[in-house]
Amino acid sequence: MRDLRKKILLESGKTQSRKARSRPDSNFGSTTQSPASSPGGSRQGSRAPSRYASEDELSDSDLNDSLTESVMASEDGDDVVGDWTDRLKDCINEILDRKRSSVQGREKYLAGFVHLTRHHFAEALVEDHLNELVPAILRSIRGGRNTDETVAALKAIQMVAITTQSDSIYDQAYSILKSACESSGEEAVKVEAIKAMGVVTMFGGGMDATAEELMDYLQEIVESDGHSIEAADNGPVVTTALTVWGFVASHLDDLEQQSEEALEAFTDQLDSSDADVQVAAGTNIALIFEAIRSYNEQAEEEHDQRQQELREEARLNKREFKAEAYNPFDLQHNQHRLVQRMTELAGESSRGVSKKDRRQLHAQFNSILTSLELGKGPGYSKAGRVARESDRNGARVYDSEKVFQELGYRENIRGDNGQTLTIDSWSLSIRVQFLKKTLGGGFPIHWSHNPAIQESFDTA
Repeated sequence: MRDLRKKILLESGKTQSRKARSRPDSNFGSTTQSPASSPGGSRQGSRAPSRYASEDELSDSDLNDSLTESVMASEDGDDVVGDWTDRLKDCINEILDRKRSSVQGREKYLAGFVHLTRHHFAEALVEDHLNELVPAILRSIRGGRNTDETVAALKAIQMVAITTQSDSIYDQAYSILKSACESSGEEAVKVEAIKAMGVVTMFGGGMDATAEELMDYLQEIVESDGHSIEAADNGPVVTTALTVWGFVASHLDDLEQQSEEALEAFTDQLDSSDADVQVAAGTNIALIFEAIRSYNEQAEEEHDQRQQELREEARLNKREFKAEAYNPFDLQHNQHRLVQRMTELAGESSRGVSKKDRRQLHAQFNSILTSLELGKGPGYSKAGRVARESDRNGARVYDSEKVFQELGYRENIRGDNGQTLTIDSWSLSIRVQFLKKTLGGGFPIHWSHNPAIQESFDTA
């Protein structure tokens, strides 16, 4: 009976959902079936479940098809969708074989490579072909025949860096990425090239040497409203430059040197006509103040410890103790003007701004103002309630014992293996949002199985 049902399903084409058939990797590669986890040859820690998370919700018919696949796999011991490792190998082989490939073929296999490496942690497999794969992808970035091929290649180099964390990628790729950003007339290429510059700097071996150089370059794009890279007043390009600046800056221990000029540039962008630019600028401003606050707290703690040591030294040597002055780092910036502008954005009611943008501006700038006021991270809520009898198992709570409990941080993310993370700093929030956009539906897989992503969150 099961064999007959399987034969009918195979002949009717219902062994694969429409969503599965529409994936970038669905029309090529092996016809073998997908295992429930990565193959045994994969490194320990890379055994991510084989699933295709999506940014879109499944329709009822897609869900029915998926259920059919699950039943067949569980009853017959056969998988239906296809072995993702075989499909990834096919993608890599086709990317490397440029002599036989067409423009459309390269687009297709680069897109398939990006999709598969997003939704599976394929470190061992990609590393096996790293020395050939990186130059091949860079050729498509440098000499892509059309925008789609170039953009797909820019996304592919990001996934190679995130998957392998190879220190050799930055030296090979950075100048090519910068050239693509400056020479292309296409917005999509400029946006992906800026993102790729940030990714290869952070994950491809450029963090220690040139992170600050990249931040200066991005700040120039912001200050010039995109003119510096021939993208005059281009909202998505300026937004991306702001976003990547924040992502790189969130990994630096010391932001004092960059803070003054950057803060001025970001404050000017609060007057942009693009809501995304305003939000990205405001987020970076919040990050700078958080970094300064953290620096001053640590400096004060070190100062107090030093004073205690000097006091004890003076006592032992029987001499007068002279305290050293403590001078916290203070931004020479018109903070009153800054807070005033943010307050206006938090209550934006102009008819020229869409409802969606108004909601975005209200939520983000209210969060930033609360953060500046209380010295907290994003999304902190001062709302709360007084302790009730139910909190004490029915025991009466007297007025003198009543405690007001704030809701505090309310934003959480959940990983593929069930772990949760509370967003309690701007640094962490910026990293999470950037990597979510870069990894798409594969974000939970990489958070659960990619050590580089885990380390990025742990150090935020």
